[in-house]
Amino acid sequence: MASFKTPALKTPSLSFSSNSRLPSAFSVTFPDNLRFSRSSSRPQRRFLIVTASSASIPGKPTVLVAEKLGEAGLTLLKQFANVDCSYNLSPEELCTKISLCDALIVRSGTKVSREVFESSAGRLKVVGRAGVGIDNVDLAAATEHGCLVVNAPTANTVAAAEHGIALLAAMARNVAQADASVKAGKWQRNKYVGVSLVGKTIAVLGFGKVGSEVARRAKGLGMHVIAHDPYASADRARAIGVELVSFEEAIATADFISLHMPLTPATNKILNDETFAKMKKGVRIINVARGGVIDEEALVRALDAGIVAQAALDVFTEEPPKQDSKLVQHDRVTVTPHLGASTMEAQEGVAIEIAEAVVGALKGELAATAVNAPMVPAEVLTELKPYVELAEKLGRLAVQLVAGVSGVKNVKVSYASSRAPDDLDTRLLRAMITKGLIEPISNVYVNLVNADYTAKQRGLRITEERNIIDGSSESALESIQVQIANVESRFASAISESGEIKVEGRVKDGIPHLTKVGSFEVDVSLEGSIILCRQVDQPGMIGKVGSILGEENVNVSFMSVGRIAPRKQAVMAIGVDDQPSKQSLQRIGEIPAIEEIVFLKL
Repeated sequence: MASFKTPALKTPSLSFSSNSRLPSAFSVTFPDNLRFSRSSSRPQRRFLIVTASSASIPGKPTVLVAEKLGEAGLTLLKQFANVDCSYNLSPEELCTKISLCDALIVRSGTKVSREVFESSAGRLKVVGRAGVGIDNVDLAAATEHGCLVVNAPTANTVAAAEHGIALLAAMARNVAQADASVKAGKWQRNKYVGVSLVGKTIAVLGFGKVGSEVARRAKGLGMHVIAHDPYASADRARAIGVELVSFEEAIATADFISLHMPLTPATNKILNDETFAKMKKGVRIINVARGGVIDEEALVRALDAGIVAQAALDVFTEEPPKQDSKLVQHDRVTVTPHLGASTMEAQEGVAIEIAEAVVGALKGELAATAVNAPMVPAEVLTELKPYVELAEKLGRLAVQLVAGVSGVKNVKVSYASSRAPDDLDTRLLRAMITKGLIEPISNVYVNLVNADYTAKQRGLRITEERNIIDGSSESALESIQVQIANVESRFASAISESGEIKVEGRVKDGIPHLTKVGSFEVDVSLEGSIILCRQVDQPGMIGKVGSILGEENVNVSFMSVGRIAPRKQAVMAIGVDDQPSKQSLQRIGEIPAIEEIVFLKL
């Protein structure tokens, strides 16, 4: 076994004129799961189009600012580019204008669709999202058209945290309801008796920038703070005086729950009928994160049942929500119209941050806030393309096997290859593994540009090693192995002899395959999703499991059994095209010979 250092690649110096286009090596197409879009339901109000620059200066790039941006950001942009501030454009007007622009800056109200990128005819080089979420930008289309997308993830942190605390206090003391009552000519002191915050337990779900700032402020109010986040730094939590716990413990023991997690497939409707039922009766919910993390209909049921005493919401699944929304109109719900980042200081900070990112991109610089389009030499991309999907899926599998509260901190990636140590650039593969580890529970979009930075920010240490094997050097890699150390596992059989969660895979006929889980050899295509079962090796097991899945019309694509010895323990890996119901998984787990089971979504 030999360790190796990844060779540094020379990055070409890029400069752009108003008519130049990005080099072809700048464009990389990632898998389809990079596509995120959401239709805006903002009312179509028409305003006068305002233009900040009276005349374009030849030779300067043109930046279209499609939504209001702070003056400090506009000033910075004007020093480098022609700036066109045209607000409230219709989709058709935006598509017409975009062919004359090198950069576009939006907030959350403008949808940057595939049609926008197609209409730009290749001139659009960068889209800047003044804020964190980029649900309104078609990332896949941006990448296909060689357009960099950047955001401003840090400037509104304090503003969002302060708004969370404001909602916490207003909800606890019925401020909004009492205000409306007094203004209606009533004086109902007994009706609006509140609850104290001191001594109460608040669970912060999502201990990133905003979550940790909320925790600091809650500690100052005399609250006991617990938090759940798979990537939370134990040292940072201890420094603030926060106890890291499991998700189940957090929701079961908290008097208040404050949400600060991104909206991902893993967090979509994470607060639902099932999780509300596990909460302490009388719990109070605050959400300044994303509306979709709460099942809003389930929240109404929990409020009516008395499980949830009150809720304070700044975000909703549909924005603006319908006027007759039962949730919005509920008398024990306090609502605000997505004001988390709406302070004068935050708006100016976001304006400066996004302006700097856009100007840097137009100069050919790539910042850590880039969310797509890594620069990869074409020859490297071509050779590693078959392994890119394998690397990401191994990362996704590994992180889904983690249990407990310690979080993922140390990851070791091993590459088996017959190549010489300095003849394999693994930066793209490392980035894709990082992407698989982080993206399922994060709002950061990981790529070659920001992978190392993103991992470092989350305290995630990824080391690489090279196992030299005999064979032909025509193939770049024989296999990739991912190990996560110092964590508990949801599937005990995934723990190797040395104590780490271990998954290994290889590419066969262009398709990524899982070939090892812990110490068990398996062979299952990484298409769809996977069910892993540890069982006593005996006849009829494949038939029993297949029969249960067949009854639910779940199609099995691959099935593989790895065993220690005949009639001993074995691991069955089952590839499925559809997600089985909880009831079906429970039935499989109740088969006497099945000792443990886990479903892993790819």
